[in-house]
Amino acid sequence: MAEGDRREAQRVADELRARIGHLYPLHSFLPAQRALAVELGVSRDTVQRALRELVNEGWIESRRGSGSKVIKVQRIQSSTAKATRVRGQVTLAPFISEAFEQPEVTLDVYTLTSESLDAHVRLQSERIRGGFISPQRITLRMLLPDPSLPLPYPRVKEDPDDSRMRTRLLAITQTHTASLLGALRDLRTEGLVPSVDVRIRQAPLTPTFKLYLFNAVEALHGMYEIIERPLELEDGEVVTALDVLGLGATLTHHVKDPAGAGAPGTVFVEGMQQWFDSVWNHLAQ
Repeated sequence: MAEGDRREAQRVADELRARIGHLYPLHSFLPAQRALAVELGVSRDTVQRALRELVNEGWIESRRGSGSKVIKVQRIQSSTAKATRVRGQVTLAPFISEAFEQPEVTLDVYTLTSESLDAHVRLQSERIRGGFISPQRITLRMLLPDPSLPLPYPRVKEDPDDSRMRTRLLAITQTHTASLLGALRDLRTEGLVPSVDVRIRQAPLTPTFKLYLFNAVEALHGMYEIIERPLELEDGEVVTALDVLGLGATLTHHVKDPAGAGAPGTVFVEGMQQWFDSVWNHLAQ
């Protein structure tokens, strides 16, 4: 498969992942392949490749004549009052959307790749262009693993020394990081957001969890679960991979309680903010 075709299939897969659980809830069916191809401006073959990737990741099941059914969505668990406002919205999308609806957006992120965040930021940039929201300042700090770090995952199950999975991970990270940076900087260049400050650093740590901190008062935290799945590599070979799926992580939601410094939510958010700041200031480059 040509590199351009591969990128298009990846783009479609990214878009569908971002929609699962939000536009396409659990047990619902995705639109027909022909409709998706027209909407996304790609060939049916590209849509089919993207759907196969989602099947391999466990998000959907596809049966000839029945379409593609959503069988897994991201879960967010919250014990706060805000949980009632997002009930049924079981993805990251409502939290990112609400953050971008504020005049000042402050977001600190620790993650394995920038893939999930890129999809959500691009969605918010379209909302800004459409005049639906109008933040005046966006500040984003993102911590990614050092690319020279020998990560234990993702890797080929049968051959830990096979470097192709690592090469694939770096390519995914570079692609989505460039996309995210471009989307936010374009907002500043076009005068749609007066102030945009985006900084990305790399830390010598293997991410075992992902973390989103919103305005230093709210946190989403989830552990990465290692899974075994088939994966098609750049050369077309299908291997059994040990991988983690950030979009599949169950996220726990914590909010600072203004009534007391010792409240569990306050302790968690402040502790994670201090941890993020310490890595950002002392380890990351």
